[in-house]
Amino acid sequence: MASELKPGEFARWCWRQLTSMRTALILLFLLALAAVPGSVIPQEGMSALASSRWRESHPRLTPIFDRLQLFSVYNSVWFSAIYLLLVISLVGCILPRLRVYWRAARATPPPAPRRLERLPHADAFRTESSATEVLDRAEAVLRARRYRVVRTEDSVSAERGYLREAGNLLFHLAILVVLAGVAMGSLWGFQGGAIILVKGGFTNEVTQYDDFAPGALFDTSDLDPFWLSIHSFDVEWIESGRGQGLARKFVSHLSYGRSLGDQGRTYDLKVNHPLSIDGTDLFLIGHGYAPIITITDGKGDVVYSEPTVFLPEDKSFLSYGVVKAPDAAPTQIGLEGFFYPTYLKVDGDPINVMGDLRNPTLSLLAYTGDLGMDEGVPQSVYVLDKSKLKQLVKPDGKMFRVDLQMGQSIELPDGAGTVRFDGVERWNKVQISSTPGKGIALGGMVAALLGLLGSLFIRPRRVWVRATEADNATAVSLAVLDRSGNGDPAAELSSVREELDTGKQAAAESGRGAHEMDGHR
Repeated sequence: MASELKPGEFARWCWRQLTSMRTALILLFLLALAAVPGSVIPQEGMSALASSRWRESHPRLTPIFDRLQLFSVYNSVWFSAIYLLLVISLVGCILPRLRVYWRAARATPPPAPRRLERLPHADAFRTESSATEVLDRAEAVLRARRYRVVRTEDSVSAERGYLREAGNLLFHLAILVVLAGVAMGSLWGFQGGAIILVKGGFTNEVTQYDDFAPGALFDTSDLDPFWLSIHSFDVEWIESGRGQGLARKFVSHLSYGRSLGDQGRTYDLKVNHPLSIDGTDLFLIGHGYAPIITITDGKGDVVYSEPTVFLPEDKSFLSYGVVKAPDAAPTQIGLEGFFYPTYLKVDGDPINVMGDLRNPTLSLLAYTGDLGMDEGVPQSVYVLDKSKLKQLVKPDGKMFRVDLQMGQSIELPDGAGTVRFDGVERWNKVQISSTPGKGIALGGMVAALLGLLGSLFIRPRRVWVRATEADNATAVSLAVLDRSGNGDPAAELSSVREELDTGKQAAAESGRGAHEMDGHR
């Protein structure tokens, strides 16, 4: 049908479809659905190591995922398209409704229908009071109930609940505000991570980050200048029960300053207790171990001796790491394997009992050859390129392992050199981010909640009261119409009827009291 329309009519039809509430809800659902791959698949901007490992483990899926931009979901063309379409749909949906609401809010309550008794919730009674008295009482009762009231010759029309639609509109406007806040953070903000050795330091420069994901409009020259130094790190381990061996809580004791000449201030950085420095937030999100490994090459020269970050593989802090010695001679040396904080052998298999340092042990595989570090292609420090390496084996051809406990050393086969395990240091993983629009997004979420509550609990309702005099009495008819469909108009009708009857009785008693006073006189 749409194909038979003229170009202008077809464009208007497309616009109506795009700006309908149904389309907005569908796009909102699609946006939530599109965010799922970003939570399941490691994102390059968030964790380069996890992303590279996923690529190695899924060589067939990796080219497909690259074409679909699944390793950078939130910067992908298709995610941005859904986001922009949702914004356009909401704007096009809200603007006409604002005009309609403005006219409705200024309009007076509609006049009473001719046959009130035909409404689902209606009542009628007769009274000796005059029609004017009845309508006066009805007007007073309804105004006290915060109705907007209009009086005619024989009836009173009242309406309330205008804020229900205002709450609905506020909710949708707040979604736009949230989207705007998120967009600001994505465009002008950044998020990065840095692994900092305990008793080490960090300066807020791009080269100091392990992972850095800037917004499209963020300039690295806008990084807030600051430094921090971690003095000590405390961690409490669970000693018994189901969580035995796990870290219960940890805190990093550090000092920080805004410039190199700043003497600094101290701060205890904890989980869910971030440090804010001039709009940049620092979160403590992880910790682990950095074994101190020394490699001596075949010529007797020390070519590597420093703490090496090993990343935890599970909750027991069994950790994986890579060591590269490109300056070793006569051939380069590479090591990869695991660090066991509390090593134990069960039925011939090595296991890690807990995260605390009770029996630290290294178990590594050794390689010699070309590490591929001289080709000008950047490498992750947590990935060992084995395409040009040869794994070392024992003289009998069996696999050679570098199994060391603290203070031990081992000679590598073929005169390649020696490896020594000198000690263990700790490291902290700190997430550093700046989100300019987070206050706007938070305000939008609060406004959305208020609007949702208003649209759920405010009951738009109309009440009509008509009074006509006939046969020395006044016939009163009234009706209540609940426009939300989920209220209790019968209770409202009964309550208004009761107040009108109470007013009638009070007037009668007032009349009898005046008669008695006249008699006494």
